[in-house]
Amino acid sequence: MTGSSLPVLEVKNLTKNYNSFQAVKGVSFELYPGEILGLLGPNGAGKTTIIHLLLGLTSPTSGEIRIFGLNPEKPRQREKILGRMNFSSTYVAMPYSLTLRESLQVFARLYGVKKARAKVEFLIEQFDLKEVADRPIRTLSSGQMTRLNLAKAFINDPEILLLDEPTASLDPDIADRTRTYLKEVKKSKNTAILCTSHNMQEMEEISDHLLFLNHGEIIARGTPQEVISRFRGEDLEDVFLKIAREARL
Repeated sequence: MTGSSLPVLEVKNLTKNYNSFQAVKGVSFELYPGEILGLLGPNGAGKTTIIHLLLGLTSPTSGEIRIFGLNPEKPRQREKILGRMNFSSTYVAMPYSLTLRESLQVFARLYGVKKARAKVEFLIEQFDLKEVADRPIRTLSSGQMTRLNLAKAFINDPEILLLDEPTASLDPDIADRTRTYLKEVKKSKNTAILCTSHNMQEMEEISDHLLFLNHGEIIARGTPQEVISRFRGEDLEDVFLKIAREARL
């Protein structure tokens, strides 16, 4: 736990069933201000499903979610919650007919961002998007789309940030700059960040704590070093490979 003693996100006994398939099985955890929590596991472990549940894109079969102490299942409370959160994923499409700059300006207005133009220009600079800022989104590469999604995620200075594979498709320089920026906003703004990734070196570097999922269940939690020690691995990559190979058995 870092930052405040009160969690901004609480998940208790969360489950999600799709007919007879149980994607999430009784998951519980908390997220605190100023904490980066890594949500790890092989494909199909339930990571993206949990993020979708937190965003309200799908409803839980059972269990409880509280965000800022509010219930996202209630429409009025959900509206208050979403204004204080944001989300980035490489798998989310943006409005193709707009330019990159126009898209960020639209999101800034939707979130009621003060000094919106200055904020948009800062994020364009931060994520090295200046050369493509006035190009239609449909012409962007996958790496440029990833950077646009990240810029959008920071547009409202969220108190909680959900990141699904934030550095996928990024070249090493931009990925390193993104990790540095995540650590900066965590420290300077006390932002709480929940992050999924298959880049174990990255997660070992930036995460304060980890949740390791397998078949929808948490099988390990703790600091990166605590998880590595539990599985007697050399590093987090070694732990991931052990878990992923066991999952296929």
